[in-house]
Amino acid sequence: MNSLKQTYAPAAGSSARPGYGETLRTLAVAQKAAAPGAPAYSVYINRKLGRFLAAGAYLLGLTPNMVTAISASFTFAAILAIAIVPPTLFLGIAVALSLAVGYAFDSADGQVARLRGGGGPAGEWLDHVVDCIKISSLHLAVLISAYRFFSLPSDLLLLVPIGYAIVGAVSFFAMILNDQLKAVYSGSKKSKYPSGGSTLLRSLLVVPTDYGLLCLVFVLLGAPQVFFAAYALLFVANLGYTALALPKWFRDMTRIDHRGAARS
Repeated sequence: MNSLKQTYAPAAGSSARPGYGETLRTLAVAQKAAAPGAPAYSVYINRKLGRFLAAGAYLLGLTPNMVTAISASFTFAAILAIAIVPPTLFLGIAVALSLAVGYAFDSADGQVARLRGGGGPAGEWLDHVVDCIKISSLHLAVLISAYRFFSLPSDLLLLVPIGYAIVGAVSFFAMILNDQLKAVYSGSKKSKYPSGGSTLLRSLLVVPTDYGLLCLVFVLLGAPQVFFAAYALLFVANLGYTALALPKWFRDMTRIDHRGAARS
């Protein structure tokens, strides 16, 4: 199969771009496989939404970094609103939509990079840094909102968003590090996931860890007690998943290290 760069190279002397439908079809065929165990919303909804946005962004001439900036604008506007605006039904809907749109654009930036012939280290760095900031700041915004506006039965419950911020940062860093170490020790520039690596059942089992589900939970923000109960349940699920995953990931790294030692 030709690369996206070859597919989209315009004819000599022409600056024509393909139509929106053609761009979508090419993305659907060339999109990389989902990571094994990737959660359902991210695989079956967000990637498709990102594809629609990526096709449009590409035809408008936007760069991947511009798309990352759009994603950050929606996401951080929502995070700021959580921290400073008293929770209402309207705020919850607006925050959930803004976070979801930001997440879709987050999926789109990499797809735009592939349409333009491949991204570079600077774009990937920017994308990961923005992700890292949003993962921690979202939970800290919940902490601020809970302290200012919620009537919690105990102040000890404020440890929930603090713990969620820690779990989110650790799991994100560990997954990125897993990819990078596997890529380095395999001798390739990037780790590659096998086609069909993420099954529907596996994706549904890990759906509590899905950032997309967390975005949708903010619809409940207008009912703070209900929202906090759902948010706390997601925290417990993520804490349990990370506690189980970290030893497994360490064993994976140990096996890679042993293989590398055997070759040397």
